[in-house]
Amino acid sequence: MILSQFRVVTIKNIFLLIFLVSNIFALSDTKNILLVHSYHRGYKWSDDISKVFEKKYENNSKTSLTTVYMDTKKIATPAYFDRLFDLFDEQFKGRHFDLVVAVDNNALEFVIRYHEHLFKDLPVVFLGINNFDESMIYENNMRQYTTGVAENVDIAKNIDLILKIHKNCKNIVIINDRSKTGYAIKRDLSAVLPRYKGRVNFEYIDDISLKNLKKKITKLPKDTIMLWVLLFKDKTGKKFTYKESLRQIHAISSVPIYGLWDFYLGKGIVGGLLTSATAQAVTASKMVDKILSGVSPRDIPILKKSPNEYMFDYKEMKKFKIKIPADIDKFVVVNKPFSFYKQYKRLVWIVTSIFLIFTLILILLVFNIKKRKRGEKELENQLKFIRVLIDTIPNPMNYKDIDGRYIGCNKAFANLLNSKREDIIGKRVYDFFDNEWAKEQSQKDEELLKSRGGDNFEKTLHFPDGRARVVSYTKTAYENIDGNLGGIVTIMDDITQRNQQKEFIIQQSKLAEMGEMIAAVAHQWNEPLVELSAILQDLQFSYEQKELNELSMDEFVKESMIQIQYMSKTLSDFRNFLKPSTRKVLFCAKKALNEVLEIVGRQIFYAHININIDIKEDKIPVFGYENEFKQVLLNIINNAKNKIINKKIGKNIYISMESKGSSAKIRISDDGGEIPKEIINFIFDPYFSTNKNGTGLGLYMAKVIIEEKMGGKIYAYNYTNRAIFSMILNGEDK
Repeated sequence: MILSQFRVVTIKNIFLLIFLVSNIFALSDTKNILLVHSYHRGYKWSDDISKVFEKKYENNSKTSLTTVYMDTKKIATPAYFDRLFDLFDEQFKGRHFDLVVAVDNNALEFVIRYHEHLFKDLPVVFLGINNFDESMIYENNMRQYTTGVAENVDIAKNIDLILKIHKNCKNIVIINDRSKTGYAIKRDLSAVLPRYKGRVNFEYIDDISLKNLKKKITKLPKDTIMLWVLLFKDKTGKKFTYKESLRQIHAISSVPIYGLWDFYLGKGIVGGLLTSATAQAVTASKMVDKILSGVSPRDIPILKKSPNEYMFDYKEMKKFKIKIPADIDKFVVVNKPFSFYKQYKRLVWIVTSIFLIFTLILILLVFNIKKRKRGEKELENQLKFIRVLIDTIPNPMNYKDIDGRYIGCNKAFANLLNSKREDIIGKRVYDFFDNEWAKEQSQKDEELLKSRGGDNFEKTLHFPDGRARVVSYTKTAYENIDGNLGGIVTIMDDITQRNQQKEFIIQQSKLAEMGEMIAAVAHQWNEPLVELSAILQDLQFSYEQKELNELSMDEFVKESMIQIQYMSKTLSDFRNFLKPSTRKVLFCAKKALNEVLEIVGRQIFYAHININIDIKEDKIPVFGYENEFKQVLLNIINNAKNKIINKKIGKNIYISMESKGSSAKIRISDDGGEIPKEIINFIFDPYFSTNKNGTGLGLYMAKVIIEEKMGGKIYAYNYTNRAIFSMILNGEDK
């Protein structure tokens, strides 16, 4: 029994010992921070800094914060500092600190002066130091222990802000006192104000009683702005709290007041680029964290530029109708009226979104059945309409699945196959056309399904009953609603009659040129007819003079036959020109040009027109319809001739030909000037003509022949005061 009680007591003692040891170690791990303020509790600047440190370190189990105040706003004599030393020496006796934070100039000077006696070997973090002079730290051999945040008021940016907001500002009145900080700001002002000479007038006031200052303020004109620096003591020696003096001036001021420190915000100033106690304290606390984690103060750079913020008072902005410049993107506004939406914006949006979602769901549930029924009815009506629409289209249409089976068609396609629609559905192209043609179409469909594209082509369609039609096909692959391939849609157009009409127009265009050609033939025959007439007269004269013998008779016959053969060749050329080409052949463009010039050359010659030919090659191969190509050449040459025939000088036609790879390039131009810009895009249109007696078919048929029948390109353009017709043709079978 005694043994068991002894064991229980022993175990309790062991647990108690462990608990005490752990607490001792926990206490030894606690970091003690001493916060030394230059000023007093209740001074907003000091209080804002304390709030940051208290929030971060007082409620932290690993840190402990002790705060002391030097109260130097009221007294700052050397004797006072000595007495503070005695007080703190007694107060800190037996206490251990891991780090000292010095707030404002007096605290830093005190810590440096008594560092060896009160804070030996302790790291120091400072903040709120005006006119920071780094030499002070080095002279006292304190850089190895010290880092921190300097305090700068950016006077230039605040003046720039005033002038940007108040475009009509002509005067800026600067209010300051003669405290240590006030003198530091005065030195900064003397360096900055000369930059604004000629832009705005400055009045600096730091030696006046508050009573006289109030009188002066009541008389300020509307184009004046006040810049409030400090006023803790006036000329009479009367002292004020930081907000008391500003409150009295603000109550009587009719002009906006700007400031440099955030502790004046909400007490009467509009705002500005303010030196923020909170921002400085946050920055300094990050340095404290680094030092407590083992980083040496000498390795932490001193922040020489104060972390200032643009801050404004909503009430003052509203009072003077002030808007924040658009180029200031980061700023703080205090005294905004309470807005439930702005305060709980996220909650409002969440609740609103939930409400809208439930409302939408409710609406969808209410109308879903009606909409579905209406949709089904509309879909049925739409399907009926589509069937009627497809059947109304005169062009044969069909659509097949990816396996090549017909799954739909219109009446025109069923009539084309002389079948009923139900007899076509489910069958393939092989069931209606010969295998070779069907195989070719199936291959085209497979290519379109792979590329998911479309194609246009012409093909002669041979039916089992012996019919043959020229058909233009438009085929396109289509997708189902799920994105998968559905099959091929085909639209057919019977162009047999249209092609026949084009052939007729080509012949009509040829006939339109016959008048020109007959005149050319007349010119060609004129000279041989004169020769034949002379030969016959010589024959008659020789007969009458009894000089006709067998030798002279043979000579007469020979000369006559030469002229008759020349005339016969002219007729043969004329007849060949009128004869349409039946198939494409490889011919020489140079030879074709020479044959055209054989017909019209003399007519052009008698019109005193020069033809300048530039062809450096013996053969210019072209694959196409030779007679139709001659018609194009004749038409363009005749057009050129008619343009320049009435000119007195500069009557030239220029023709050039050359081979370029597998193509032939032909250019024809003349001295007839440029084609007017307003019609150059229409000259190839059918029935378009600038000639009163013209048909307007010549250039249209030239385009049809060159581009549609021969697969080339013809176009016109202006260059160096000439109209140039250019043709590019295939030099081989494509």
